[in-house]
Amino acid sequence: MTIKQLYVAGAGLMGAGITQTAITSGYDVTLREVDDAVVSRGVESIKKRLDSLVQKGKLEAAQRDAALARLRPTTSLEAAGRADFVIEAITESFEAKRELFKRLDGICRPEAILASNTSSIPITKMAAVTQRPDRFIGMHFFNPVPVMPLVEITKGRDTSDSTVAITLELSKTMGKTPITSLDYPGFIVNRMLVPFINEAIRALMQGLGTREDIDQGAKLGLHHPMGPLELADFVGLDTHLYICGVLYEGLHDPQFAAPPLLQQLVDAGHFGRKSGRGFYRYGPDGSRVPD
Repeated sequence: MTIKQLYVAGAGLMGAGITQTAITSGYDVTLREVDDAVVSRGVESIKKRLDSLVQKGKLEAAQRDAALARLRPTTSLEAAGRADFVIEAITESFEAKRELFKRLDGICRPEAILASNTSSIPITKMAAVTQRPDRFIGMHFFNPVPVMPLVEITKGRDTSDSTVAITLELSKTMGKTPITSLDYPGFIVNRMLVPFINEAIRALMQGLGTREDIDQGAKLGLHHPMGPLELADFVGLDTHLYICGVLYEGLHDPQFAAPPLLQQLVDAGHFGRKSGRGFYRYGPDGSRVPD
């Protein structure tokens, strides 16, 4: 099966990033959101990033224009009927994804593949709401998508080998390095990352060090480009809390249980960079500002 037409459901940070990567890799992409304002914001973010690449000399103006010509924004779910491959990139909620995939399954051509960008929700569980579990797969990109080289491919219990092969090839064609994971809670990356971030939060709660000391320890001692508390703010504390719940429910291991401080911050509406406040404070442009 040759993949030519992609349909990306969700024009937020991840969906727009996936779309940008795909159109600059030569794919025709339909980018869908629930209303015109949201999809327009996603398209504008793509244009700004491509313009920036042109200004920096990393992309030719003609390449930018050709990429944008391959992008079709829409609010139509029915437009997925033209797609060879669908990538869902909406909020990290099983209920929301379940309803979307039920609808997509009835719209898409029988041979089309459905993929979820989930970072934690079991692929088999989502595939079971469709009539095509053999053509359902996890395709987890990392933020920021145009920059991060990794894609985590997760095979559900009934995902066919041909679906895996097609998804691996698509990932490579989009300039990514894929890894494959079994369909267990958290897959590979979050299985390692969630306990790391949780332990940093617990260390802060216990007064082991300041937030700056903890983050500097990871950056300078472990050679991480970003400290765990800063990374949690970047991911979104509400998202991290949800992932903790998925992993704890699936594995019943206390290292995945959300620390009380995390729950408290989310309850207060402090979601990290996107809300302007988390473990740190941020300005409108996302840059850190003094408390």
